[in-house]
Amino acid sequence: MKFIDEAKIYVRAGDGGNGCLSFRREKYVPRGGPDGGDGGKGGDVYLRANSSMRTLLKFHYNQHFKAERGAHGKGKNMTGRDGKSLIIDVPVGTIVYDAETMEQIADLDEDKKMVLVAKGGRGGRGNARFATPTRRAPLIAEKGEKGEERVLKLELKLLADVGIIGFPNAGKSTLISRISRARPKIADYPFTTLVPNLGVVEFHDKTFVVADMPGLIEGAHKGAGLGIRFLRHIERTKVLVHLIDPSQTNSPKKVFNLYETLRKELEGYKKELLDKKEVVAINKIDLTHVREKIEEIKRVFLEKGIEPVFISAFTGENLKELLQKLYDALFGDEGKDI
Repeated sequence: MKFIDEAKIYVRAGDGGNGCLSFRREKYVPRGGPDGGDGGKGGDVYLRANSSMRTLLKFHYNQHFKAERGAHGKGKNMTGRDGKSLIIDVPVGTIVYDAETMEQIADLDEDKKMVLVAKGGRGGRGNARFATPTRRAPLIAEKGEKGEERVLKLELKLLADVGIIGFPNAGKSTLISRISRARPKIADYPFTTLVPNLGVVEFHDKTFVVADMPGLIEGAHKGAGLGIRFLRHIERTKVLVHLIDPSQTNSPKKVFNLYETLRKELEGYKKELLDKKEVVAINKIDLTHVREKIEEIKRVFLEKGIEPVFISAFTGENLKELLQKLYDALFGDEGKDI
């Protein structure tokens, strides 16, 4: 399924039904009074979070939504039926904005959470409503009010517990495929991952969701490479995994520089991301020249107060150690020894 995380839609609530202009017509009652009923209320439009949806793709094919109008009033003081409200399902994690003002309307961050986005029009009053002792045969009835209409901008921010970030070809997709049942496209060239991938991890007595983000490059927060389009998806995560590929350099200090560059990109996008819990994972220790540098790389990171975990996403080496660190970061004292 194609991953779409932005969309614009037009919504219109139903118009209220018109009031009825009517008089009693009964045998032996030549001057029957007014009996025009009121019009029904127009249907409202709601957005509802649905955990079974993963993308806003459907809104690229269907962008106009309209609720049912209220029925017109009838004689014999019969009120028109209310219009049926329209409920539009969106993925959990969808933020709703007014497209004109960009004012945030709602953050649908829980399954089945709903928000009213367009209110149906009130039904018009029938002429029976306008009868008075001095005006016994009113010749007026109201038209129903128009339903509200607006253009909405939908922005999806994935709900994941852990976000995996790194430069292109660092092994993010391989890692998520090893620790979960996610099966992203994997190849040995940059930007294989063009959209976020989600995987559910089961470890000890808990499950948590991990998101693999498309690769960042230096200057991403300014639009370089795939830019910051997907960085919004890590805003809701509780823990970030900085996945580092040391295979392209012989300098342990340059490996640390890769980590610093990742943090600078996060800071350039949104400084608050630096406050998240993080785990630094040095990947590709299955390569001989990387394995030989483990102690040197570890020393450089420890001097900065950071204890990395050394893994091979390809062979699975030390992945339990990585998962334990994630488990402890997410669940605190509930963490167990492997």
